[in-house]
Amino acid sequence: MSIKSKLLSAGLIAATGAFGTSAFADVCDTPSKLGDLGNFEGEVITIMGSMEGQDEQMLTNTVSCFEKATGAVVKYSGSRDFAALIVADLRSNNAPNIAIFPQPGLAGDMAKEGHLTPLGDDLAAWMTDNYGAGSSWAALGTYADADGKEDFYGFAYKMDLKSLVWFSPDQFEDNGYEVPSTMEGLIELSDQMVADGNTPWCIGVESGNATGWTATDWMEDLMLRTTSPENYDKWVSNELAFNSPEVINAMNVYGQFSRNDDYVAGGASSVATTFFGDAPKGLFSSPASCMMHRQASFIPAFFPKKGEEVANGEADFFYFPPYAAADLGNPVLGAGTLWTMTKDSPATRAFFQYMTEASAHEAWMSQGTFLTAHKGADLSAYATPALRKQGEILSNATTFRFDASDLMPGAIGAGAFWSEMTAFANGQDAETTAGNIQAAWDAIK
Repeated sequence: MSIKSKLLSAGLIAATGAFGTSAFADVCDTPSKLGDLGNFEGEVITIMGSMEGQDEQMLTNTVSCFEKATGAVVKYSGSRDFAALIVADLRSNNAPNIAIFPQPGLAGDMAKEGHLTPLGDDLAAWMTDNYGAGSSWAALGTYADADGKEDFYGFAYKMDLKSLVWFSPDQFEDNGYEVPSTMEGLIELSDQMVADGNTPWCIGVESGNATGWTATDWMEDLMLRTTSPENYDKWVSNELAFNSPEVINAMNVYGQFSRNDDYVAGGASSVATTFFGDAPKGLFSSPASCMMHRQASFIPAFFPKKGEEVANGEADFFYFPPYAAADLGNPVLGAGTLWTMTKDSPATRAFFQYMTEASAHEAWMSQGTFLTAHKGADLSAYATPALRKQGEILSNATTFRFDASDLMPGAIGAGAFWSEMTAFANGQDAETTAGNIQAAWDAIK
């Protein structure tokens, strides 16, 4: 699991405690909502993943609904070393029935090696019809085998959201600011803040050995707002070179925010040295040192009161908006887990059918730390208003794309992309930055 995926998971857990969450009561109080999944009395389904602690407890509570409905027994094993363990188990023919991958790339590798069982066209079609940005999610779980034949292997369940801008409602109200619905409006708002003597943005990319990763998230969000989803996919695979005009344009747009002394608290020179977890604290200083902070759903864990600000109304968020002129819909950047079948059985197939049920999503939604794009799920089931609002953003998305740097080779996504975006923060121009990252791609081909 990447550092960004770990932060999303840890932050959502912290936020659940801060925002309030439902107790671990019986989340299966309406089993009649489930369709007829069959009788699998005493049959065992084994699941392996990386979720531990509170997330593991919530998973266990949720799958207990399937157990009660079918008589099957579900056994989950969680480990932070999941990636290494699952590869070893699959290659030694010691697979569980289900493996939960937080990284689509690793799932794709296992499919190519023949270790995953296709879930079928019917499930892929169901996801396309029933998830917000459904075709995006179905494509995320579609991989080629060793012969190049593509099948649907990964069922997306439990998502994370990154396309968010955090702000202080009181600061907006005091200054007469309105939440913008377009990128053009967001830039106009930023300019108005400068004219009013305020600083629009807090931005920080320092993160120890991972310095630069927050800048890659900005780039990914802006790629989805300045060029097509197809170009985003080609960028991830390097079919669209990193030094192509489309990528350089997105980088320069990011620079309009991050390299503008009037826009950034502490000036543009502070971006590279400001710890990403300290950056949003400027929203809460007196006077506020910034008005907005673009960051994923985990960031309240780094607020001064560890997220209580959201519950008590001191902090809120809005969707990082698209360009109206680009006509690219409502793209969303995020992450999530893909549930794959690694050992077939009728009971296991019934479990995947269970995951299409709205109540299978609502059971976890009611506990916390869970977002879903399932359009049939009752949004009122979310444990907190903040999660409900994020769930609405996901379900209203027209395009979803997974974090690009997590899909790129490690030498790029967790290497040259991070380091060169840090150099960009320190004044290196976009053309040189993009060219250096492309040179790193060329070196590993």
